[in-house]
Amino acid sequence: MAEPRTIKISAIARVEGEGALNVTVRDGVVVAAELNIYEPPRFFEAFLRGREIREITDIVARICGICPVAYQMSAAHALEKALGVSVPAGVRELRRLLYCGEWIESHALHVYMLHAPDFMGFESGIAMAAKHRDIVERGLRMKKIGNRILEVLGGRAIHPINVTVGGFYRSPRVADVQALLPELQWGLAAAVETFRWAAAFDFPKLDVDYEMVSLRHPTEYPMNEGNVVSSSGLNIAPEEYEQHFEERHVPQSTALHSVLLPGGKPYLVGPLARVNLCRDQLSDTAKREADSARLDWPCRNNFKSILARSLEMITAFEEAARIVEGYRVEPTPSRAEVTLRAGEGCHATEAPRGLIYHRYRVGENGLIAEAKIVPPTSQNQGQVESDLAAYLPGVLHLADADVGRRCEHLIRNYDPCISCATHFLRVKIDRQ
Repeated sequence: MAEPRTIKISAIARVEGEGALNVTVRDGVVVAAELNIYEPPRFFEAFLRGREIREITDIVARICGICPVAYQMSAAHALEKALGVSVPAGVRELRRLLYCGEWIESHALHVYMLHAPDFMGFESGIAMAAKHRDIVERGLRMKKIGNRILEVLGGRAIHPINVTVGGFYRSPRVADVQALLPELQWGLAAAVETFRWAAAFDFPKLDVDYEMVSLRHPTEYPMNEGNVVSSSGLNIAPEEYEQHFEERHVPQSTALHSVLLPGGKPYLVGPLARVNLCRDQLSDTAKREADSARLDWPCRNNFKSILARSLEMITAFEEAARIVEGYRVEPTPSRAEVTLRAGEGCHATEAPRGLIYHRYRVGENGLIAEAKIVPPTSQNQGQVESDLAAYLPGVLHLADADVGRRCEHLIRNYDPCISCATHFLRVKIDRQ
């Protein structure tokens, strides 16, 4: 019997959060691949209870510094349903523009600083910048454009403060919004260059029969609204989400795992799932680029999620430019009046990393009585483990350090947002 071999990789950046990967191999066969998230629970759902309605969007924004808008939008929509609130004319488009800004800044950060170094052979985006400064500067400029959208509409780039139940505390000035247009036009061209650049990468082989899940809207690429659909034919309103999806505790992780019912099957959310399920609703430029690259869709190789993110960046820039060009009058009022009452509401939106679900129950006193939040990363955790089990047999012939590096690359496909920390992965391989 061969001696067990252990690999430890500490202080790995380029994902958010802390965790470990434990792989057990017996006689050359992978018998376990467990993603161990050991970061302490943060209890957001618990300390939302008893809070006033207006506090919620500001509190949930603190869940993530990269995708605060996703938490704000999901909460605002769910609470508006609970309270019977309809937003004023023009607010829906501004919310979509705000979401475009978050997709742009998050996708640009991931593509250029976190994911591309794996394909380019660098240990970090900083190391890549030493030899490819123009490429990294392009990505950072794209991210800055997304941040600027959040500043103009949300009041600041990190944890926006202008979002509230019913709309915005104030409408963005027409001049400030239209000033975004030149950079958005540059960004659209840069996003096309990004997709073409990434399409030339050498992608590892991976072929997984994913159960893919995302929102789908009747007339637009999904961000703020839509039904929850899957590759196996599921098509439900967000109000039915908890009848078909379940969060479960697993012994190896402080993060819950979400599964699809019946059967408890893992599933995929995020850019690759969205593009596979909603490719026909990408912007015209994104569809042309996807067609010209002659990519096979549906795509079952999550290493190519970088291409899906790049297509979504094209769509977000094109959609943002359309909204900015049409913004001629500041919505008045900027938010609907909210009358407190008992009620319950739930909603799902599409965070950069995938579907995000919120449910709130408002008590007779007008305060939050119950909150449930299902982030994208918890929904992807089980699928990450399944991907690892499928991928590892093809790389086990490598030295342990190389196996660990390949596993990190695979996990980074998902851009997991475990928290806002930087250290992520220690890999332990038990070979017997």
